[in-house]
Amino acid sequence: MTESRTHRVAGGSANNTKVDWQIALAQHDRWLRTIVYSRLRDRDAVDEVIQEVALAVVRQAAPLSDASKIAPWLYRLAVRQVLLFRRRMGRQRKLLGRYADQIEPDDDREVNTDPLDWLLASERRQLVRVAVERLAPLDAEVLLLKYTEDWSYDEIARHLGVSDSAIESRLHRARRRLREELAALEVVEVQK
Repeated sequence: MTESRTHRVAGGSANNTKVDWQIALAQHDRWLRTIVYSRLRDRDAVDEVIQEVALAVVRQAAPLSDASKIAPWLYRLAVRQVLLFRRRMGRQRKLLGRYADQIEPDDDREVNTDPLDWLLASERRQLVRVAVERLAPLDAEVLLLKYTEDWSYDEIARHLGVSDSAIESRLHRARRRLREELAALEVVEVQK
């Protein structure tokens, strides 16, 4: 049973290492979920897409030739599964002839002593969510990895398979676009 989850990966040397995909998926689960959420923005769909990613890993015909490339490979696989999920949902909506209402679960579990503070904080969080949803998926992706996962530029670059400078410029553009969206929603004042 373990053999079906592991594949030989040829490294740069004569040593062959085994990749335990169950462990690899567990190690990369959190940031992959962030990637999927940033593209779908539906918490219920994240589990389904992550399951499809895991199935695709198990079904892979050719194992990776370089174990250091697992994260970028999983990233591309997750993005592909998101696209396939969207296509499947589009077909389902077309067959049903209507869109299902999406209900976002209430994340406001903290208890504040002042109801006005709680209400203002709740409204502000909702406006930030709206602003992030208006961003392009790549912008939302790098912002969420940076600020929800608290990753460094290097960690993001390694997992997405791009250079540090590419991440730096993506984050700069994403922050600027987020500020513009927040200003449009009147969450922050525009600085001139």
